[in-house]
Amino acid sequence: MTVDPPSVLIVEDEPDLANLYAAWLEERCVVETAYDGEQALEAIDEEIDVVLLDRRMPGLSGDTVLDTIRERCLDCRVAMVTAVEPDFDIIGMGFDDYLVKPVSKAELFEVIDQLVLRSTYDEQLLEFFALASKKALLDAQKSDAELKTNQEYAELEDRLAVRRVQIDETMDELLEQKSYRQLCQDITRESLLTE
Repeated sequence: MTVDPPSVLIVEDEPDLANLYAAWLEERCVVETAYDGEQALEAIDEEIDVVLLDRRMPGLSGDTVLDTIRERCLDCRVAMVTAVEPDFDIIGMGFDDYLVKPVSKAELFEVIDQLVLRSTYDEQLLEFFALASKKALLDAQKSDAELKTNQEYAELEDRLAVRRVQIDETMDELLEQKSYRQLCQDITRESLLTE
């Protein structure tokens, strides 16, 4: 997933609204627009970082488009941007965020920034755990003397330390966002209640 600038696909069956969102986002994102579900499925590929998806559209609904995106295992984040008030049916849906219309320019920027940052964090964690796994395997198989004299092992340790710092910085940035901090507090509170 690329992050600079993020590639955003707007899927909205009201052309005026889709074009408004596109105009707002063009200053910070690479923007594509689809006016129905079929156009969305044709437009989406591995280059798209974030999809802003309306739920209620003629033809293929946003729910169907979302299911297809997840079935294709596309590496993108999806925010539902819809007039449909959330209900219990959202529990099983594979979106990353949900905005109820009307939404402001600031809200669109915030959700895109947050989704891109979460993706960066995910990528950093994946690399960190891959590096940590390699280090643990070598630690278990090699002597201390072998580890201390091997240049590749030293580089592995350096990469692991750098990735750890990047993860901490990304997490700090996520926690600076009020909505994400509240989500983490809610999760922590829930886990304490169920213990």
